[in-house]
Amino acid sequence: MMWSELYGQDKEPTFRDIEKFIGGELWQALGKFIEDTYGISPLLSYSRCAMDGGAWKGWNVKYKKSGKALCTLYPKQGYFVALIVIGNKEIDEAEMVMSSCSEYIQKLYKNSSSMDGKWLAVNVTDKKILEDLEMLIGIRVPVKNKRRKQNGV
Repeated sequence: MMWSELYGQDKEPTFRDIEKFIGGELWQALGKFIEDTYGISPLLSYSRCAMDGGAWKGWNVKYKKSGKALCTLYPKQGYFVALIVIGNKEIDEAEMVMSSCSEYIQKLYKNSSSMDGKWLAVNVTDKKILEDLEMLIGIRVPVKNKRRKQNGV
């Protein structure tokens, strides 16, 4: 059953509902990475988007830092899709690391084009893809030096 059929606009899921639908391990790892690295919590949001046969319709999870979107996550049965936008200012850095990414991410990146950068809809189905996504998030929103924060600088 599709996610949007299980949880319509008037039936907001819990984060546990999302985790059960997806299957958990990669979902938990990404959430932990974002929360530990950026100190932010996920936000539930509902999308009415009917694009791509309704694949984007339904409840999703957004991560934002200082008003800038890190990524938006869309639950799928057994996996999730992470939408990440590599803006024009981040393109050069992304291209420098692209050769270390999986063939899947390289192909997505190569085939993505937009006037506003690269919009990547990443099917997160294994650990290598998750690691590539974490690296792209780090390019999207660089991590401040934790030691400087701890010292109050």
